[in-house]
Amino acid sequence: MVEVVIDDHHSGDEDGNGERIYNGFFYNDEIADRDLSDWEGDWQSVYPYLESGDLDEVFESKASENDTMTAQAYKEYYTTGYETDLDRIVINDDTFTFYYEDENEVSAQYEYDGYEVLTYDRGNRGVRFIFKKVDGQAADMPEFIQFSDHSISPTDSAHFHLYWGDNRDELLEEVDHWPTYYPSELDASGLVHDMLAH
Repeated sequence: MVEVVIDDHHSGDEDGNGERIYNGFFYNDEIADRDLSDWEGDWQSVYPYLESGDLDEVFESKASENDTMTAQAYKEYYTTGYETDLDRIVINDDTFTFYYEDENEVSAQYEYDGYEVLTYDRGNRGVRFIFKKVDGQAADMPEFIQFSDHSISPTDSAHFHLYWGDNRDELLEEVDHWPTYYPSELDASGLVHDMLAH
């Protein structure tokens, strides 16, 4: 007998609110500030897996549950969303280290800069948790880094969408391009399993 455990990212859902919040329906008084430790760890971009075809099973599954989009349409949508040359991110204490596909590596320290609530065209909402680069840090690191991971209060993140750049407000307007990161320890099958679980 084999026990299969699926992480649907709704842990701590004893009150039944986890899935509602994950889907973007929440009250403002449920939002709370978060520390960078929620995202601490070693993270990999999922974009190379999309390019290699490893995620095709995920897009086929989505298409089978949706009458309006084909697997190819999903792949094109996620290609736009996931595209990035930032292959790996390591977050330790208050420091981000970016590893690019050209093997360039840069680091800087960041401090919490609050959160912003966004309302999307579909009527659901999301929260961006924002970190600002500490003065005098590496010039080739962005001024702002914003997290979106479907959570709105302190919790360890299972994956996240990341936005970075030098203009805080312009980043908040970006909703089509959302490079996505999962733990670096996951291989292709692990990623697919995780994505199919939610």
